Amino acid sequence: MLEYRIRTATADDLGAARAVMLDTVYHDFGTGYVPRWHGDIIDLDGAYVRPARHTLLVAVDQRDGAVAATAALDSRGPAHPPNPRWIAERFPSDETAQLRRVYVRAEHRRRGLARRLVGELLDFAATDGGYRAVYLHTDPAVTGAEGFWRSLGKVVHDEREDSGASRVMHFEVPMRP
Repeated sequence: MLEYRIRTATADDLGAARAVMLDTVYHDFGTGYVPRWHGDIIDLDGAYVRPARHTLLVAVDQRDGAVAATAALDSRGPAHPPNPRWIAERFPSDETAQLRRVYVRAEHRRRGLARRLVGELLDFAATDGGYRAVYLHTDPAVTGAEGFWRSLGKVVHDEREDSGASRVMHFEVPMRP
C-alpha cells in the first residue's frame, strides 16, 4: 500500500495542485478549462490559501513527493445562476462550507485519498465554528463521483430530473460535531 501525507497546501504545492485540477477538467470532465467555472484553479492562492476560513489540501505521495490529490473548501455558497435559486438560498455564503476540487489522479484512485481529504475538510469546517452546512455539487457522469458522494452525504437536488437541465447533482454532507 502506498503511503500519502495529507496536509495544507503551501506556496510550493500550488503549481502541482493546479496541474492535478487542470488534468481533471480536461481528461475526466472533458470540458477543458472554462474560466467561469474554473477561475479558482488559476488563482489557488487567492481562492483558498490567503482567505481566512478557506483551505486547500494536498495528498502527497511519500515515495516521490508528487501531489496525487487535491481538495478545497471555501465559504462561498453556490451562486444563482447557474444553480437553482432555492439551492443558493438554502446554502448561503459565509454560512456554508463548500467542498471543491476533490480530485485524485487516476493512478492514485481507489486508495481512500478522497475520503481522507474530505474528512480533513469536514474537520476544518467544524473547527471554524461559523459554518452551519457543508455543500457540494458534482457531475454524476464522472466515473465514481455519484456513488462516492452518496456514501458521504444526501442528495438535495438532482438536475437530471429537471426537463432540459444540466446533469449536476447537489449534495449536503453532514457537519462533524
